[in-house]
Amino acid sequence: MTARNSLPDDERRPPPRFAFNRHTWKEIAHLLANLPVSIAGFVYVVFVVPTGAFLSVTVIGLPWLALGLSGARLLGKAERARARALLGVRIDEPSPLRGRRRRERRDRGSEGFFSWLWTGLKDPVAWRTTLYEFIRLPWGILTFTITTVSLFVLWPVLPFIARGLTNVDRAMVRGLLSPSDELESRIAELESDRGVVVDTAAADLRRIERDLHDGAQARLVALAMGLGLAKEKLLEDPETAASMVDEAHGEVKLALQELRDLARGIHPAVLTDRGLDAALSSVASRCTVPVKVEVELDQRPAAAIEGIAYFTVSELLQNVSKHSGASMAGVEVWRAEDRLLIQVEDNGRGGARLDGGTGMAGLAERLGAVDGLFVLDSPEGGPTIVTAELPWREREPARE
Repeated sequence: MTARNSLPDDERRPPPRFAFNRHTWKEIAHLLANLPVSIAGFVYVVFVVPTGAFLSVTVIGLPWLALGLSGARLLGKAERARARALLGVRIDEPSPLRGRRRRERRDRGSEGFFSWLWTGLKDPVAWRTTLYEFIRLPWGILTFTITTVSLFVLWPVLPFIARGLTNVDRAMVRGLLSPSDELESRIAELESDRGVVVDTAAADLRRIERDLHDGAQARLVALAMGLGLAKEKLLEDPETAASMVDEAHGEVKLALQELRDLARGIHPAVLTDRGLDAALSSVASRCTVPVKVEVELDQRPAAAIEGIAYFTVSELLQNVSKHSGASMAGVEVWRAEDRLLIQVEDNGRGGARLDGGTGMAGLAERLGAVDGLFVLDSPEGGPTIVTAELPWREREPARE
């Protein structure tokens, strides 16, 4: 992102000049529209909120108020669109109320009408929009009057007047019509991450099922058939039967090896018994590139975090073996306050990308789903440095 794009919207706009440009005309149009828009919003709010509060002692009062607040959400959406089109203020839309209703039903065990009513009445986005529409009428009258008079009397300096007035509009839109900052963005992020976790778990289950069906299960079926034939030939042809049992013995060894490999892919025993240092050293020993492993942890994190760290490093080292062309690699794991940090580096050809088909995007999604970070630095010619962060959670004591 360039420095230009990192500036706020109003700072990226060209400075006002005596000549009228398209930005100035948009600002003037916004100021002239303030009066009719603010009148409509004020009338709506004054009609809905006091009426709902007055009727709250009756059956229809609270549903009426909830419906009115839902309508206020639509007013806020229209105002954000107007500010985006005429003032260049780009604000994220709040999280949909439908998702909150689903959470309420799940968390509170309620269904239908009462869940909808409670969620609508405590919607902070709707209440802030209501406040915005309520206080906008005096400002709409003021800006319409000043802009209209300036068009005929003070038109040479109108661009400067319009910029000052619209800067106040921008501040009001950002202050009252933005999502609830960290809370709203966090809700949207968690909803997205929850979908990633579900999809990842389903994909892992399908992979395990496929590996069992195509690998160990098929080999065990063939083993059972071979032993059945050997049993039939045991009296007729003992030598052939012995040869078939010997082959079955080899098949048993291969099936056990496949089952061990599959179990290691689910959760290796060395990770459970000895922790990240030993488990990552085991992974590094199977890499086709010499790998130096440094784990500096004075205690073990929670089992879930430890497992994610293990599989992250495991997949990154597989990428090093298959795609990097490196002659050496390194793995470092350490703790920094409440974060577990992982860095995997190799001296290969570089050029790795998140969309390069090497599983990097999947790793980034998995880490993001648990409030982690994934940073890839891989210029052409190398080296490639992948930094991953995971939240540190204390390990629960073993149950006796």
